[in-house]
Amino acid sequence: MDERIRDDWQGKRVAVIGLGISNTALIKFLAEAGAEISARDQKTRAELGEGLQALESLGVELILGPAYLDGLDQYDAVFVSPGVPKNLPQLHKAAQRRRLESEISLFFRYSRAPIYGITGSSGKTTTTSLAFEIMRSAGLRAVMGGNIGNPLITELYNLGPQDKVVLELSSFQLENLEASPQGAVITNIAENHLDVHGTMENYISAKQNIYRHQAPEDFLVLNYDDPITRAMAKEARGKVFFFSMENRVRDGAYLKGGDLIYVREGQEELILPRGELLLPGDHNAANFLAAAVLSRAVGVSLEAAAQVGRTFQGVPHRLELVAERGGVRYYNDSIATTPQRTLAALKALSGPIILIAGGYDKQLSFAPLAEGVHRKVKHLILLGAAAPKIRQAVLALGDFPLQVVENLGQAVAAAQEQAEPGDCVLLSPACASYDQYADFTERGAHFRKLVYELSE
Repeated sequence: MDERIRDDWQGKRVAVIGLGISNTALIKFLAEAGAEISARDQKTRAELGEGLQALESLGVELILGPAYLDGLDQYDAVFVSPGVPKNLPQLHKAAQRRRLESEISLFFRYSRAPIYGITGSSGKTTTTSLAFEIMRSAGLRAVMGGNIGNPLITELYNLGPQDKVVLELSSFQLENLEASPQGAVITNIAENHLDVHGTMENYISAKQNIYRHQAPEDFLVLNYDDPITRAMAKEARGKVFFFSMENRVRDGAYLKGGDLIYVREGQEELILPRGELLLPGDHNAANFLAAAVLSRAVGVSLEAAAQVGRTFQGVPHRLELVAERGGVRYYNDSIATTPQRTLAALKALSGPIILIAGGYDKQLSFAPLAEGVHRKVKHLILLGAAAPKIRQAVLALGDFPLQVVENLGQAVAAAQEQAEPGDCVLLSPACASYDQYADFTERGAHFRKLVYELSE
């Protein structure tokens, strides 16, 4: 146990709100440091299951159910899970007394290893995974975490200055963070999570925390093709690099004809030909460019980036080819929880597309998606709470072949009935999953199972 950490938390009264994976690891960390912990969740004991017994064995107080936010003013620190809305009245009151903490803020405070963070409305998981693999390919000792993988608070004591930490950071993880990584990437900005953040201004402000507290010796990688992220360069305190699929940049990487090019102070080097990149789609080429720029800024060779670009097959639930049945390809893009992500998937695929979409409504506009559906989709199958809203947006542009079903099983069956050899069936919901599934991974896993059960 690091003495500084024990000194900070020994005997402190701490409330931890939300008992997901990251906060369960956080509770164990704080308990080891000597904190007195009150673990809180709006779910009941029956809903949370057997994991509570391990917490109780650490001497943790449990406050569950409707009163889980009561009495927060009596604690020395309040830790909040990223998924808990910070605008709840009790949390708003607590935040006026002290800054709300999180597992991520604690990791930033104590990590001896440099941190490199990736955020964005889409592409952050793929970009994070690519950067991690590039660093490992170069022989660096790297770990990956944040919004992806295991909570890194459990790795804190194993990390030293020679290691590299690659973090995927969501807007929820960033919104109260008062630290920034040494190197940061913002892949893009588009409407997302407005059901929680309320406004685009709040959402963008949360994303900006990834560079807001950087030092002059730090660096920031931005998407030049996105006007919102491009404008952030004016606020950066450190070195700025760009990546682009449409424009030449002076420092960063871009698509030049059929080649992916790295450029520093106007001097160009080939990373690899675009045709050798294994991941499909322009959005994934942009993700690769961002990861290559980040890795190069850390000191990794372009050869290591090229090697990963030629072999990296992607992350599950992200335009994942599940199977081919009867000459029809079935793609799992369950990660697409916004219309913009679904549009990227439609652009990446060739051939007639049967699209399965719909789910929990995050209060986003489906007008751009409707235009893409009319351009690229052969048949549309809708399900979930947002189905009527998507249907209305699509039919507002004219008649279109579509149907509404009750669940994913019916959707896959309907897609198989409509599909002909050469078609693609694409699950790319443009919505979150919370109306029918715990998360997008559960939805994607169910889609995989349904596809595997289809007859040839």
